Amino acid sequence: MASALVSAKRATGLSWAAATAIRRAFASVSVGSDIVSAAPDVALQKARTWDEGVASKFSTTPLKDIFQGKKVVIFGLPGAFTGICSAQHVPSYKNNIQKFKAKGVDSVICVSVNDPYVMNGWADKLQAKEAIEFYGDFDGSFHKSLELDKDLTAALLGHRSQRWSAYVVDGKIKVLNVEEVPSEFKVSGGEVILNQI
Repeated sequence: MASALVSAKRATGLSWAAATAIRRAFASVSVGSDIVSAAPDVALQKARTWDEGVASKFSTTPLKDIFQGKKVVIFGLPGAFTGICSAQHVPSYKNNIQKFKAKGVDSVICVSVNDPYVMNGWADKLQAKEAIEFYGDFDGSFHKSLELDKDLTAALLGHRSQRWSAYVVDGKIKVLNVEEVPSEFKVSGGEVILNQI
């Protein structure tokens, strides 16, 4: 679908950069996609202290362990300790955790292109560890596989994640929201995804 859109936009004279921006607004995954198959051989790192990392021999968590047989709300964001993500994005999910549980959601997961130690410190600061599972995508491979990555070099962040959210049942994406470019639709609210599941 995205490639057809890009081809149509090129045919109407849209610049290559604009067509690429439009393509990037659409991820390689969509409703119905299997998130585990879309990111084969990718694992995430559960938020932890350095000592916990050493004790676990720097273990990672395969995507199938996160999604198979479960109802999961997952949201991605550009970075730990960033302004809107800290002030609005994560708190909106934390404040709605009981509503998610009432709808049968097994876990709410936050993932960002950060190491698991930064994610752990951020989760502690936000006092959100009891409600939300935090995972690091240290090299961005998860977001790149899903085409949900974004170059934020201009903001001194390098390659990061778009803001996005999904409702995933047994690995299959049932709802997917990706913040559009330019942004008018904010995927920062737990209420946004709650209203869709």
